[in-house]
Amino acid sequence: MSQPESQQSSTMEQVQDKAVEVKSQAGGQVRQQVDTRSTQAGEQVSSVAGALRRTSEQLREEGKEQPARLLEQGAERAERLGGYLKNVDSDGLLRDVESFGRRRPWLMAAGAAVLGLAASRFLRASSARRYQAAGDGGGAYGELSYRRVPSPDVGVHRGTPAEAAWRGPDADLGEQARRSTTGQPT
Repeated sequence: MSQPESQQSSTMEQVQDKAVEVKSQAGGQVRQQVDTRSTQAGEQVSSVAGALRRTSEQLREEGKEQPARLLEQGAERAERLGGYLKNVDSDGLLRDVESFGRRRPWLMAAGAAVLGLAASRFLRASSARRYQAAGDGGGAYGELSYRRVPSPDVGVHRGTPAEAAWRGPDADLGEQARRSTTGQPT
């Protein structure tokens, strides 16, 4: 082997060693975050369990035994879940999730679908707030408005369903206001 080839192989080994080290550090940080978050979630679930127990006791005092029993069962399950989340490490949590997914893949798929739906609704709502803020002059778009103002003759020609959707739910209010000022029946 010539000297440049040995330098290249030495450099490649150093790069590979550095990549393995970075991957190990990143994995350690992810594990630490999962451990921290699962412990926090466990504490929150345990506090919910305490609230369920207090509510159950109040219902028992009021003579409502059946709802109190149901809340007590929910509190027991929440306490078990909270204890599990507080005590499990990231590797154990991942192992348990994988095992559950193998036993009940349909439930995992349904859970993923629900999470996806929730995420899309959240993104849609936050997007609408950003555009609304921009329309009020509070955003980067200045004084632009994203809502069409109905014309006085709204309702005379309804147009296509797409046009009706574009006008929005307040379009008929413009028609009602026009009729009330001109004396036409509403």
